[in-house]
Order: sequence, then C-alpha cells, then structure tokens
Amino acid sequence: MRPSSTLSLLALGSIAQAAVSLENSSLPRRDIENFERAIEARSLADDIWNDIKNAATCTACQGILVLLKGIAVFGDGAFVSVATELCKLAKVEDDDVCEGTVGLEGPIIADAIRNMDLGSDTSKLFCGSFLGLCPEPSVPQWKIPFPSPKPQTGRPAPSGKTPLKVVQYSDIHIDPLYVSGSSSNCTKPICCRPYTAADEPGKSISPAGPNGDHKCDTPVGLEVSMYQAIKNIVPDAALTLFTGDIVDHAIWNTSQPYNQKQISDAYTYMSQYLGIVYGTAGNHESNPTNAFPPRSISNSSQWVYDALSDQWTRWVGASAESEIESIGAYSTKYPNGNLRVISLNTNFYYRMNFWLYQEGIEQDPDGQIQWLVSELDAAEKAGERVYIIGHMPLGEGDAFHAGSNYLDQVVNRYSSTIAAMFFGHTHVDHFEVSYSDYNSRDASHAVMASYICPSLTPTSGMPSFRVYDVDPETFAVLDTTTYIADMTNADFQTTGPVWTKLYSAKETYGSKLNPPVTDASVELTAAFWHNVTALFESNSDVFNEYISLKSRGWNVASCTGDCKTQELCQLRAGRSENNCVVPSIGLHLNKRSDGLHEHEHSHHRSHDHQECGMSAGMKTLGSLAVRKDLLDELETRANELKAKA
Repeated sequence: MRPSSTLSLLALGSIAQAAVSLENSSLPRRDIENFERAIEARSLADDIWNDIKNAATCTACQGILVLLKGIAVFGDGAFVSVATELCKLAKVEDDDVCEGTVGLEGPIIADAIRNMDLGSDTSKLFCGSFLGLCPEPSVPQWKIPFPSPKPQTGRPAPSGKTPLKVVQYSDIHIDPLYVSGSSSNCTKPICCRPYTAADEPGKSISPAGPNGDHKCDTPVGLEVSMYQAIKNIVPDAALTLFTGDIVDHAIWNTSQPYNQKQISDAYTYMSQYLGIVYGTAGNHESNPTNAFPPRSISNSSQWVYDALSDQWTRWVGASAESEIESIGAYSTKYPNGNLRVISLNTNFYYRMNFWLYQEGIEQDPDGQIQWLVSELDAAEKAGERVYIIGHMPLGEGDAFHAGSNYLDQVVNRYSSTIAAMFFGHTHVDHFEVSYSDYNSRDASHAVMASYICPSLTPTSGMPSFRVYDVDPETFAVLDTTTYIADMTNADFQTTGPVWTKLYSAKETYGSKLNPPVTDASVELTAAFWHNVTALFESNSDVFNEYISLKSRGWNVASCTGDCKTQELCQLRAGRSENNCVVPSIGLHLNKRSDGLHEHEHSHHRSHDHQECGMSAGMKTLGSLAVRKDLLDELETRANELKAKA
C-alpha cells in the first residue's frame, strides 16, 4: 500500500481499514484514488450520483458498495437498522413490511457485502442484479466433464399407444390467514387480510370473496378446489408434478415454524386427493424467502430440506431421503413405467438468493450439476427416459448466466434421454426452447422444450393447472392442455370455482403451423415449439392470442415492437445469457416508485401484485440507484457510525 493511501485510510478510522479495504480490492487504481478522496471529503454520495448521471454506472455501484461496507462492518444490527430506515424513507413498502423483511434478510445481505471484494465479478453481479448498474460478467468457462460420449441414436419415436395423463401445477402460494370479506385493496404485497380495523369484514369497502382475489394469495378453499378438479377431470392421471412455491407472499412475516406447517399442510392435502406427486423446492419454502445457502457457507436451510424430505419420501421412497436432506434434490424411478424423475434445487442458481453473493462461490454449489450428470448417465445406460423438474426456469432473467450455462451443457449432452423439463416460478403460461447452437436458433438446432406452468395463485391471472398427454413408453409430451377457474364466472364466489379447459397446444398452435401438427400421437418436439415462435413472429393474431393465454385472459396488455421482440427472444432462450434481458438502473423497483417524490408523504399506494421473490431489501437497494436523498442518508449514517467507533 502506498504511504499516501495508508494515511488517508488511517484518517478514516476503523470503517475504512476493516470494511472498505480499497487497496486490497480489485478496483482500478484511478477508482481507488477517487473513492479515497471522496470519503475523506465526505462527498462520496455526490460523486456516485454524478457517475450515475454520466453513465459511469458500474463505477457508481462500487461506490455504493463502499458505503454499504462502511455500515456492514459495524455488525448485522447496524446494517439492519440503517437498511430499515432507508426502506422506510424510500417508501418501497409499508413500515412494518420494511421492518420484517429487512430484519429477516438483512444479516445475509450484510454478510455478503462484508466479504465482497470491490471490483470483483461478484460485486458486479450484485450491482447488476439489485441496482441495475453493472452488466452481468462473462460466464466463467467450465466445460462439464461427461463420463461417456453422446450416442448417435437420437430421441426415440413415440409408440403410438394410448397416451397417459400427467398433471402439473405450480406456485400455489397458500394463505392460511386469508379472511373472506376483508379488504382486497391494501398497501401490502398481498391483501385479503384484516391488517387494520378498516380492513375487517363488514367494514371494508372492497371485501374479498371467499374463493380468492387477484390482489391476494390462495385461500385454502381454492387450493382444495383445484385438487378436487384434478381428481374429477383427470381421474386416471399417471402422476403429478408440483413445481414449487407453497408459502404465501407475506415474506415480512414468515418464520421457520410457520413455513414448516405450510409445507406439511399442503402436501397433506395433495396426498388426500391425488396419486403420486413429485415435488420440487420453491424459493418461498425457506425463511427468509429465497435463502438457500450452499453447505460450504451455512447449513441454515437444513430444516427446509428435512421438512420436504418428510413429505416427499411417501412418493419417492426412503432411498432418496439422503439426497433431499443433503441438497434439496432427488432422483427417483416412476414405479409404473420406464421413467425417472429428477427434481433439481434451482435456488442454487437464483439471483435473488443473497447467499450466493460470496467471493469464491463454488461453480457447482453442493455438487448438484455433477450429481445430475451421474444420474442422467446412469439413466441413459439403463435405457430410462427422464423428466427434469425444478422451480425456476433456466432461461429466465432470474437465473444466473453461469449456472444456466452449465446446466444447458448437461441438457444438450443428454437431450436424447431427457423427455421433457418442467418448471414454474413465473406464474404465467409459457415455454422455453433450448438449442445446440444459440447463434443459430432455428428448428434444426432446437434440442429441448421446457414447459413453464401457470400458477394457482391468482396474482398473475386465473388460477390454473396443466394436463399433458404423454406417450406411455417414451414419455414424450404429445399435447398440453391448460385448465382454469375463471374468476369472472358468477359462480366463482358463490357455489365455488368452476374448472374448465382454456386451450390445448395442438388445437391452438399446431393447427396453424405449415404443415399442421394435430396428430394425437405426434410428439411436441423442441422443433415444434421453435416453429410456434416463428408462427408468433409472422402472425400477429396468433402472437396476441398467446399473450392473452399467458395470464389466462386476465389483465391482458398489448405487446408490440420491442415488447414482442423481447418476448420471442425469451421463448428462444433455454439459457439465460441469451434471453436479451438488459439490466436497467434501479432494476426491480416497484412501479409505484414512479413519481414518488411528488407523493413522498402518502401512505396510500397501489402495489404491483405480479412480483414473486422480490423483497423490501431488494427494492431498497434498487432505490439507491435512483434516489439521491437515499445516497445522502446512507453516507450520513456511515459517517455517524464511524464517528462513534
């Protein structure tokens, strides 16, 4: 360290020496000198703001991290206190939501920031994910080692025999505290709870019906209604896939006992109404939400894996227990056919999981990718077909580019063995296509389809589930049909939800292809789904129908121009680095932040109810990129803590 730098750091006291560590960071020399001068002059917030205005956004974010480190070094309590104050000042949520959420996830954020090397790829990843101020770093190269070469035989042809029925539902988000008649309009992430006296049944001016509301999570009655509908509509279902997320969106008020009971209750209902159910771990199953650390960092999610193991082993057997309790994943053989189901813990690749922002994080958390390769290779040698299920789709913007890239290599290698992949998380009805060459995204290079199931919770559309027709020997998907409970039906809140068919893929899309694909025995291949995206590109009417079906006809918005281009890119992105998502400053900020300065003192705000996994802490971080007053407050609090040290 140069003598001048030593003097300036000593002048800053313990905050700079212990937390900022500029000289030992990966920052360029010029940035180090600028930050040191700004800290000494107590003008770092001004410099950060000027950098943002002058488009030097990644440099600006490193400056924000300097300030955040200056808070985090004083301990979790100090960090939680300051972050809670900033959350309230930003008005990204009500005060109690700020207190609860930041109190839960703040210590994890503080730990990540304390250990973060300024200027490193980890810091840039953090800045891109939560502030929209850095592009995502290049994917670290890792060529996955495979124990055997890919066979030349290709995918087996469908048998032509009578199809089986496979059910999928996702993102049920049950709210056991839902109260019929309570207010369906509120300032919280979810409503239909009597938060105040004015929200009580009989007093609310917007009373919720007994069976659900678009601004609320799922009442138990709606959940049971879906299970009953599945039993009635698909009495001969061979198996059911549940792609995760049980716990409601009141993420400021969760606890380990609360989540454990939610998990137990949901799977108990499933076992009462359905046959074999294969589940996967959603990001909401943990407490705090999204918090799934690799074992090399912490074992704090062990209770989640234990709770899931207690429920899943009734269907997957005791032999899978050790895998579930170790990494929250499993591989099991379907007892009535030549099918293996592999459930992945996609939370290890989820950018909202603060535990993953550690320096030197392993490229394969808990060895799950190597385990997956081993399971797929054994399945291939045994001639088994495989379904891969997980919560988060691997091509979504929520997926780290690196983890998605590595898993995509595995999918390409075993594309002849994997019959299909199934995910949830997005709450909407869509799909993704994986390719052998993402520079040539066409039908000839399409290798795998991911089926992304719409949610039961009505926050993003009508309550839904899917039924797949599958070949009984190859387990290839032959058709997919979505069923909904139409909330505009007059019977929905009176005699109860009425579940009806919304559409099927072959009827809606296959019939319009050239040549048409309507034969009941023909597989919906990855090439089929690519051709559907080409149909969307050339036929606006069909694309608009798809957009309407995404939300199951609810709150349908126009999607043209850049919106359509982005949507097509997302559908053709089984790998997240190819989804055309570009971070924007203040990424993930709630829509209600628009015009916030004009209404700073108003506590009557509308809420964007289409978020999943977003938290008050994340929104507060995003606010730092667009609110100069928050930067000033952050710098003031850092200086106050330093003065007391």
